Amino acid sequence: MITLSACNFSNQNKNDNMSTDKKDNPFYSNTDTNKVTLDNGELKKILPADVYNVAREKGTERPFTGKYWDSKEGGTYYCAVCGNPLFNSNGKFESSCGWPSFFEPISKGSIIYAPDNTYGMHRTEVMCGRCHSHLGHVFEDGPPPTHLRYCINSVILDFKKAQDAEAKFNKDSATNK
Repeated sequence: MITLSACNFSNQNKNDNMSTDKKDNPFYSNTDTNKVTLDNGELKKILPADVYNVAREKGTERPFTGKYWDSKEGGTYYCAVCGNPLFNSNGKFESSCGWPSFFEPISKGSIIYAPDNTYGMHRTEVMCGRCHSHLGHVFEDGPPPTHLRYCINSVILDFKKAQDAEAKFNKDSATNK
């Protein structure tokens, strides 16, 4: 009961999960920090239905169904809509709530906050600091040092393994010599 009341969830079919084709998304960048204003009509055309549902309709995937809820790989989590870096895996922890949980964002500006009093609950919504897409909620029951639990939908996250990022860095460094 506690798990279900922590975040509202939709009845999205697990088979609806599709990966976003970044080539078709002109807003997607892991390096651009400029704020973007995204038109919902355009986003609906380029995002998979499950990503759009969470990002713009503030939907929530079912607990224990997302691809990252129990992932332990090292790397960086990005916004699936715009590519903004959101969380490092070293800030991820097991909370048993059914969604990926983090105790801190990658930077202060990567996340923005808004009050959410829907469904008779008093929560704090977290959104991408670059494109304002809904990510999930933050609660004050996390581990030290922040005592926060960012409860985030897997479908709104992209993940790049640490070794992939290191390989890209090494390739880029070699190219720039």
